[in-house]
Amino acid sequence: MNGLQRTIDFLEGRAVDRPPFHPILMRFAAKYSGVNYRDFCLNYQDKCGANLRCATDFSYDWVNVMSDPYAEAASFGTRINYPLNSLPVVESLLVNDIQDIDKIKTLKVNDHSRLISRIDEIRYFKKLVGDSQFICGWVEGPLAEYCDLRDLSAAFLDFYEYPEALKKALEIITESALIFVEAQIKAGAHCIGIGDAVCSLISPDLYIEYVFPFEKTLVDHAHSLGAKVKLHICGNTTAILPDMILTGADIVDVDHLVGSMEKFLPLLSANQVFAGNTDPVSVIQNGTLAQVEASVQSCFKGTNGRGIVSAGCEITPETTVERLLAYSAIAHRLNV
Repeated sequence: MNGLQRTIDFLEGRAVDRPPFHPILMRFAAKYSGVNYRDFCLNYQDKCGANLRCATDFSYDWVNVMSDPYAEAASFGTRINYPLNSLPVVESLLVNDIQDIDKIKTLKVNDHSRLISRIDEIRYFKKLVGDSQFICGWVEGPLAEYCDLRDLSAAFLDFYEYPEALKKALEIITESALIFVEAQIKAGAHCIGIGDAVCSLISPDLYIEYVFPFEKTLVDHAHSLGAKVKLHICGNTTAILPDMILTGADIVDVDHLVGSMEKFLPLLSANQVFAGNTDPVSVIQNGTLAQVEASVQSCFKGTNGRGIVSAGCEITPETTVERLLAYSAIAHRLNV
């Protein structure tokens, strides 16, 4: 059973040999493959090569296009600097004053090199792995993208000072994301990830009013095109997790700060699963192998076997190769 078949069957409730193993590797993948992180972010062939090497060497069931969250932001007009071997840095934001909201224009994929590169990356993955691996595309969620265009503190003040302007911006961002989602699915993505991490910092009321409708629109659109959806909001999402599930996302990521997923299990529909929620630092990077084993088993039992094996967020570049191999072996021993 290959990674694509295992993942699709698992999502759709059919029998599988074990839960899919979907660790999030970005900086680790670049380091392991000897690729500078700037090239990992900006050169799709380097990123694909690093991902495929890790998927092979650590025996996991997906490949994805995650690198940095700025492909869309750079296309909208935020200026990003890419150091040779560290995380990207914002040099200047598009929206410095609320009047700058009018600078946010709907993106057309073919007009922007970073968006074109994402499409080329998925096509390259499709060429290399065909239907043997679960290929996951990616878009930034509406609020996360807005915060990439506007200072985080200012963006949060906009909820109270300029709510209508904020909603206008989120509408345009979502319109652009819908176009980007469709292009990635047409290029060969089996799934679209939506990354909206900042939502763990807002109240459930704000999430429901300002963000949920747009995330659900993205989920519904991807589903209408035959793709699955992964919703990733890291941090403590305990208060909004029921609403995240209501978006209809097939895979709902859960970070370690949430704790047990068991009490949320009844909220899942028949074809929804969790992914997570082992702590990537205290357990995967720094814990004992017994702690890794205990965490994976706890997640397995807490989801009644309906959880993709993954840490709550990215595997750190400081994690040793031996530790990730051990994590993979533990994941492979699970039996649904």
